[in-house]
Amino acid sequence: QVQLVESGGGSVQAGGSLRLSCAASGYIASSDWIGWFRQAPVKEREGVAVIEIGSGVIYYAGSVKGRFTISRDNAKSTVYLLMNSLKSEDTAMYYCARSRSFRAWSLEPAEFGDWGQGTQVTVSS
Repeated sequence: QVQLVESGGGSVQAGGSLRLSCAASGYIASSDWIGWFRQAPVKEREGVAVIEIGSGVIYYAGSVKGRFTISRDNAKSTVYLLMNSLKSEDTAMYYCARSRSFRAWSLEPAEFGDWGQGTQVTVSS
């Protein structure tokens, strides 16, 4: 089992940037995927971006493509989410999660089995 800890959330004005970190402890295989998700109040959890640990293959949700960048530092067992040009609608709790499914690219939460506790991002307009 793996433990995931998110950090880096906070409050920022629209147009600003934040970088989230997801630190993993425990065994992470090169074929595993780490994804970022977000959930706003009264909304469903939404996949944002995902990266395969070994190959670095990446998929983004359309709503963040061009603004968010996911990356990994395997030596630090950490996955990052750089968020630029933030909008008020990006306000949510952000979670990272691990998938061992070949369908992780779909960014469906059901494909991910290990979750962190989340970090809050608030964007004010």
